[in-house]
Amino acid sequence: MNNSNDELLAEYHFDYKKAKPNRFAARGGKQVLKVVVLDEDIAQVFTTPESVNKVLRALIESMPKATTTAPDGNDR
Repeated sequence: MNNSNDELLAEYHFDYKKAKPNRFAARGGKQVLKVVVLDEDIAQVFTTPESVNKVLRALIESMPKATTTAPDGNDR
């Protein structure tokens, strides 16, 4: 039998005691993972996801609330 590294075994034994949670999986259906690439100068200021979220939430709060239009599209 060829013992090449790219061959699959017939069976694998996984030690679930050593398993770690998937950090990319949704937690409780609430958290959503979105990846955004920051420019280097911005990344030097906002070094954690929490700091980015805090500033973005403050920015959103300071923005004027969006106005809704009539269902027929006429906003006169």
